Amino acid sequence: MRIKNIAVFLATVLLLLGVACTAVPAGETGPSSASTAPAKSETDVSSEESAVVESRPEGNPSSETPFEAFSDSSSGQAMLPSAPEMAQGLFSQGYPQAQVELEKMTLEEKVAQVFLFRCPSEGALSTVQTYQPGGFMLFAKDFDGKTADQVRMELESYQNASKIPLFLAVDEEGGTVVRVSRNPNLAPNRFESPQQVFEQGGMQVIVEDTVQKTQLLQSLGVNVNLAPVADVSIDPGDFMYARTFGQDAPGTAEYVKTSVKTYNQQRMACALKHFPGYGNNVDTHTGMAQDHRPLETFTDSDFLPFEAGIAEGVPMILVSHNIVACMDPDRPASLSPEVHRILREDLGFTGLILTDDLAMEAIPDYTGGENPCAAALNAGNDLLLSSNVQEDYNALLKAVQNGTVTEERLNEAVLRILAMKYCTQYQWERVVG
Repeated sequence: MRIKNIAVFLATVLLLLGVACTAVPAGETGPSSASTAPAKSETDVSSEESAVVESRPEGNPSSETPFEAFSDSSSGQAMLPSAPEMAQGLFSQGYPQAQVELEKMTLEEKVAQVFLFRCPSEGALSTVQTYQPGGFMLFAKDFDGKTADQVRMELESYQNASKIPLFLAVDEEGGTVVRVSRNPNLAPNRFESPQQVFEQGGMQVIVEDTVQKTQLLQSLGVNVNLAPVADVSIDPGDFMYARTFGQDAPGTAEYVKTSVKTYNQQRMACALKHFPGYGNNVDTHTGMAQDHRPLETFTDSDFLPFEAGIAEGVPMILVSHNIVACMDPDRPASLSPEVHRILREDLGFTGLILTDDLAMEAIPDYTGGENPCAAALNAGNDLLLSSNVQEDYNALLKAVQNGTVTEERLNEAVLRILAMKYCTQYQWERVVG
């Protein structure tokens, strides 16, 4: 009888152990592991930073409006890689130091780090000192009428005021979008469009032009160029045509590959735009754009330049505000977990994903004026382009504090940003010139 009781006891213990083992899915180690997290005017708009500071409505963010329901952390979030998986991709060299620095940061510092703020016309230095943001987006107003020494001194003062090196970014595409070379004090001539440059001597001249851009920008202290444009357009009637390479997908892919390779050789960070491909859509600076092209158009054409850039090691990709029906008929690409899943999983991109400027009219038109920052981070973006410093910062901080955005999702974005900044592939020196 005693032996029988012992046998029953052992069988019960084994049964309980089996139940306990099934409580943690394979590949996870419990709460301490890195689990799957929920995952503009465009940079070329010239309007000044809004001075309006608004706070989000009180109450449960998942029960007030359809947009707030979407932005809740329990719905519609991208599946994101764990920290070990992240460290195996781009910026692998920077992840060890990034993890150390992340653990030192306050919640407020982490929230600020995911923002690329439009550089304020006044109080830019105090903005760095107060918020410690991820970086500044610089526009023509930040260069016009200034000498090279003046620009260097300003940008250097921002870097010196920041605990972590800043992204100092511009749109110096060439042609219709130039921020720096339009100032004759900084460059003898404006950079020409990629189409014009190519006509002068093919890809070799594209290389030479890209080198000239990087040397000028780096000499001033700029360390990120949001270029090249990877959109495919062969129709001069398209809104985006003048900014594109003007050739079919294979030709545009070759241009992107050549450009990214040259930027990387020059240790200059660049960004492809506007994923998943702008096509013939209207201007999202002025309202929403609906893209009804079939998925095959993207897989057979629009994705090719992005895939070429990813294969060449592009560090950053900017996502548009177009609503692409075949991927997500309900949300702009910049706020769509599915679009980000495609970029991460189907195209295998392990670098930094950033939004187009969240002040572009396409976003408030979609959100009804509700702040989009929580939805943008939950969708899978790492870096948010913002023209509203206080409003956007406060909204995202509140979203993390109330659980609309998990701190785990925030940490993943910050970790990738820091890993890029601590990766010696790029020049993040604080002293320039």
